[in-house]
Order: sequence, then C-alpha cells, then structure tokens
Amino acid sequence: MLTNIDKRQMLVTTLALAALIVPQVAVAQTKERSGKEVVEAACGNCHVKGENGAPKIGDQKAWSNLSKRGLSGLTDSALAGIRKMPPHGANLTLTDTEIKRGISYMVNQSGGNWIEPASRTAKPVPRTGQQIVDAQCVKCHEKGTGGAPKIGDRDAWIPRLKSGLDSLVQSAVNGHGGMPPRGGAANLSDAELKDAITYMVNKGRVPESTAK
Repeated sequence: MLTNIDKRQMLVTTLALAALIVPQVAVAQTKERSGKEVVEAACGNCHVKGENGAPKIGDQKAWSNLSKRGLSGLTDSALAGIRKMPPHGANLTLTDTEIKRGISYMVNQSGGNWIEPASRTAKPVPRTGQQIVDAQCVKCHEKGTGGAPKIGDRDAWIPRLKSGLDSLVQSAVNGHGGMPPRGGAANLSDAELKDAITYMVNKGRVPESTAK
C-alpha cells in the first residue's frame, strides 16, 4: 500500500517527466521540414508509384504540364485537395511553406529547376553562387537568351562591370530589359545575387596564380 509520501514522490516524478517531454514535442512541431522530408512523410504515399492518378515523381511530361500552373496554383490545389487527394495530403501538420517545398522537390525530381521556399522560422542558409546559377540564372545566361551575357563570357561581362559590381547587383535587383527583378526569384538576397553574378563572370577562368 502506497503511503502519502510515496504518492507525492510519484507525482513529482510524473511532473518532471512531463516537463521534459513537452518541450521536445514543441521543438519537433516548430522545426520546418525540407521538401524531401515532406515527400517522404506524406506526398510519397501516392506520388512515388503514381497511385490514385497522382503524377508520378520522375514523370517529366506530367510535371512539366503541372509546373505551368506555377507554385501558387499547385499549392492551392494541394491545400484544398483535388480528385482523390485529400486536403494537405492528409497530413494537417504540414505548413503551407512545407507543402510548397514538397511540391518544389517533386517538380525538381521530375526535370524542373525550382528553388524551395525559404524557411519562415529558421535563419536561411545562404546559397552559393553556383547553386543559384544552376537553379535560376542558367535559364537565360547559359545560351544568352534575350541578349543575356553567357556564363563565363568575360568579354560580355566586363563592360557591364565598368560601374562596379554593386551597380550590376542593383540592376539585377531591379530587373532590366527582359530580366525580371531578382532574376525571377524573389527570395534571392542581394548577397546571393552578388555571388551568382561573380560566379557567372568567373566560371571557366583559370586563376592567374595557377596559369602557366
């Protein structure tokens, strides 16, 4: 038979354990998942094998047509539910941002080149110049579409740098000619744009210190 002292000790122990568990749950709920993690947790249930008519991850034709609706259009469908897909992919713990990341990940695994939305709770990790160029800038700068200076074509880039790198970055921020503001990626910071431009100017150049 438990004495009053034993009961108090059990109560104290229970409360102590609860105090340890609750903060861990709260942390788990506030940690945003990456696109890959969202797909593994929810979207992959149907999109990996293309069950219930869901576009299969890797089906470039299917996702190319879907991507024409843009991230906002696809997100609206995912949030509301469409055909046999329930709202939020049947996972109400997913935030809107996480759903956008999951969609971006599936598009990218199917031939797309989208940039996953930045976190709204965690400090974003700066992307390298090469990552930004590979994901966004190549769309025009790889082939010189619309008069865009090609990546690594220093003869085309040097005249644009006469007013300084910061001036060129500001031009990219505002947009000019056929180039939309921030290269069409609104979540790119000024520093990231600067790194991307520097990468495009210098790609393929042999550093003078190693040149023979």
